[in-house]
Amino acid sequence: MKEQYKPNILLPSLAGRGWGWVFFLLLLPLSLPAQVSDTLRVMWYNVENLFDCNDEAGKDDEEFLPEGTHQWTPYRYWQKQRAVAQVIAAIGDQRLPDLVGLCEVEGDTVLTDLTRRSPLRTAGYQYLVTRSPDERGIDVALLYLPGRFRPLSHQSIPVRGGDRPTRDILHVKGLVTPSDTLNLFLCHLPSRRGGERQSRPFRLLAAQALRHAIDSVHQANPQANVVVMGDFNDNLTDTRVAQAMGVVPSSLASSHLTPGLVSLIAGKQLGTYAYQGRWEVIDHLLVSPSLLNPTTSLSTRPSLARIAALPFLLTTDTKFGIPIPHRTYQGPRYLGGFSDHLPIVVDFVKQCE
Repeated sequence: MKEQYKPNILLPSLAGRGWGWVFFLLLLPLSLPAQVSDTLRVMWYNVENLFDCNDEAGKDDEEFLPEGTHQWTPYRYWQKQRAVAQVIAAIGDQRLPDLVGLCEVEGDTVLTDLTRRSPLRTAGYQYLVTRSPDERGIDVALLYLPGRFRPLSHQSIPVRGGDRPTRDILHVKGLVTPSDTLNLFLCHLPSRRGGERQSRPFRLLAAQALRHAIDSVHQANPQANVVVMGDFNDNLTDTRVAQAMGVVPSSLASSHLTPGLVSLIAGKQLGTYAYQGRWEVIDHLLVSPSLLNPTTSLSTRPSLARIAALPFLLTTDTKFGIPIPHRTYQGPRYLGGFSDHLPIVVDFVKQCE
């Protein structure tokens, strides 16, 4: 039977899983000042190929068209939009995340639909997005609640070199309190296409571009609060990519004098991505040491960061017998799931004056 375009209904398979109340809350008008609390919740999510249904000139997005190999119809597109909205709402745990980093999004159209036409439409999210030279046309983006984060500036940082163009790094500077500024860097480093070792030089180029941008921030203000989130396609454990970015071991996470960046996710149980029966942590949240000092007005610690392995985001790998992310596609085969990655989340403690 031909699929029908139904942009305003809930996914039947989702509503039956006990998450319908989340959408009910989202449909209620939100009063953002009433939601102010003593924590700032930050989320990162690789949403797996959130394309619109239109052919973008000069981009290799033909497989995600209604007539393409993936048969990416409006019906499937709106299912995906509602699925992404449900994940963001579920991460909020009855309170929406204040900041949401996303990758594998195809620009303004999908973000406008997510923030204005999906079940998130009453939340009031605004967004910032790169416009990268990526061959497929995918970008990184930040959703933010204006009552909780006020952008002061933003820029796209290009990654130069390599044999193919890749995603820009999004740098957003903004206020989370009248006196606390965050420098957010959102990244989607080059994939492992062609093999991990063969593709590593391209990730190193991106890591070096990121490090240069962060060093510039710290040269201006050595105590600047920096948060890096993204899909690094690397586990950042004793790797050249980690060294290039200045990532220090998590054992030093309690020291606010330690230079470099500390991963809040590395070493967590399970992982963010499963490949051939093995879980890996390739999505990360990194922070500067200034954010690990509990005596400051804004701080966090590794115990406040987690991989959101929510049951409805998982399915069983019949070949290896392990839980894996319930993804949207397996090759060209449509599975109707959420993403091939799990989201990650961290809370920052805000000291009330």
